[in-house]
Amino acid sequence: MTSALLAGERISGFGSVHDAPELPAGFTDMFESYRIRAGDVRLHVVIGGDGPPLLLLAGWPECWYAWHALMPALARNFTLIVPDPRGSGLSDNPDHGYDGDTMAGDMFALMDVLGHTRFAMVGHDIGEWTAFAMASLKPERIVRLAIGEAMVPGVSPSPPLVSDDRQISDFLWHKNFNRAREVNEKLVSGREEIYFGHQFASKAASPDAVPAHARQFYIQLMRDPANLRSSFEYYRDLDLTIPQNKAHVARGKWPMPVLTFAGAWACGDLIAQEIATMADDLTSAVVPECGHFVPEEKPAALLAALEPFLEPYARGQD
Repeated sequence: MTSALLAGERISGFGSVHDAPELPAGFTDMFESYRIRAGDVRLHVVIGGDGPPLLLLAGWPECWYAWHALMPALARNFTLIVPDPRGSGLSDNPDHGYDGDTMAGDMFALMDVLGHTRFAMVGHDIGEWTAFAMASLKPERIVRLAIGEAMVPGVSPSPPLVSDDRQISDFLWHKNFNRAREVNEKLVSGREEIYFGHQFASKAASPDAVPAHARQFYIQLMRDPANLRSSFEYYRDLDLTIPQNKAHVARGKWPMPVLTFAGAWACGDLIAQEIATMADDLTSAVVPECGHFVPEEKPAALLAALEPFLEPYARGQD
């Protein structure tokens, strides 16, 4: 056990591994919840497993729990570090710092505290935004990178504000809503079930593809006013993230192997097409009959893509 974990605070209660729904048998024997200071924020981090470090970053409007179905299998070969990024779950909710480069800095600081100089990582949704910044800022630290189900702002041309494709409009309208200032919080506060329930129902392959217990877990966490505000700050700080990402693209391609993944009924081939501009060593997995929330809709299929991609890293061959 690292000195960081010895000094870190074990935490329990709702949102931790000790109060989360429908976890696999033996989960809390394998994983523990910690509060660890990483730079200027305290992050809730779930840690467990054995092997080289693997960082898992969830997206909006989720937290560490998005990975719970994959974690026991991955923990057989990797030490998993699964944080709630700033502004989500049980982590701090500062007033600022939700841009891509700052979020990347949080993750590098966390891995520094844990003693991991180089590591592999997997990012989903806005977890992919953070992973994009990390791979661009310090590519020498990322051994292998798997990312999915997010178009990265500032990398590809943005879709039109008023699209003539109704499906695109229905899939993306939340981005500008989330980017608004103050009024979105006022509209959603007290109506979290309506707003976030709609996101899960409309962006998954079917309304129940993300299980009801998972949806309710995330919605309950969003009833915390600080989490609700922070959930919009990721999008408000696109004012900073977009020029940052344009600068990252100008730096050139990444050196590490990259896997992209997506749901066939969500982003499909678009992720691989975008990331091909950044990676020459690129593998793509499109999961059939799956929507946006791949780790929860089709965990077995995602695991089947991740395991062979990560195997050289697990064997110490990278």
